[in-house]
Amino acid sequence: MTDKTRSLAEVVEAIEDGMTIGIGGWGARRKPMAFVRELCRSSVKDLTLVSFGGPDVGLLCAAGKVDRVVYGFVSLDVVALDPYFRRARERGEVAARELDEGMLYWSIYAAALRLPFLPIRAGFGSDVMSFNPDLRTVASPYGDGEELVAMPALNLDVAVIHANRADARGNAQVLGPDPHFDELLCLAAAEAYVTAEQIVRTEDLLSEGCIHSLHVNRSAVTGVAEVPFGAHPTSCVPDYDLDADHIREYARSATDPESERAYLAFYVDVLDHAEYLAAVGGEAKIRLLTATSF
Repeated sequence: MTDKTRSLAEVVEAIEDGMTIGIGGWGARRKPMAFVRELCRSSVKDLTLVSFGGPDVGLLCAAGKVDRVVYGFVSLDVVALDPYFRRARERGEVAARELDEGMLYWSIYAAALRLPFLPIRAGFGSDVMSFNPDLRTVASPYGDGEELVAMPALNLDVAVIHANRADARGNAQVLGPDPHFDELLCLAAAEAYVTAEQIVRTEDLLSEGCIHSLHVNRSAVTGVAEVPFGAHPTSCVPDYDLDADHIREYARSATDPESERAYLAFYVDVLDHAEYLAAVGGEAKIRLLTATSF
């Protein structure tokens, strides 16, 4: 058996200046936030982020790590827009490639299939095409002649996702209702890493959930790190839900420089993940988080 276990620090060590990084999850749901905070504390810079974005994108923008963002949205769920990303975009501090969610999915899917592009109807009738003038169209070769957008493959240097369970080989299990596009991000990347709530024996993966919850195959994974509560403050159901109070605190911190410095010093510039968990109230408090209506 190939043991692919890594420490969180070793996952971050795989990231180099200028890389294109795919981050799993969706908005404020199952984001690898412990990895994001560790990356914020590193010296890495000039990253291109690919994400159905949430506080992962915002924090990395606030930390000055980002050169470009390719995204379908950047939302905190309980707060419509991530204020740190919004500020970075409005100031021109990062280049932005905003796509229809289906277009972004199709670009990742093309890379996962090792294809140069995939055709899609999305994009027409909107400003997506004018804001992305490099996008090309193709004509259907099957007699109808329909014009389609040719979404180019979005090849990633590294993908990082967060899962409920994983084994040492890199098989990863999502117990929540939606795996999002995490498997495709892993397949689209030269290297893929999983942070997981718990690393278990392979034979124990199906002690919870069914075979269909094993969304990520070990063949697509380079390394796996056990990081309990590693998605906080985003949700990782059924283990814990969104910390809406903390998300709102994070959003408020972007309103002035003093609040920003205080937030980053207290929650991001900590030495390790255990200290972060203590700062947000401890593991017992996170376990008690319940579903948020918004």
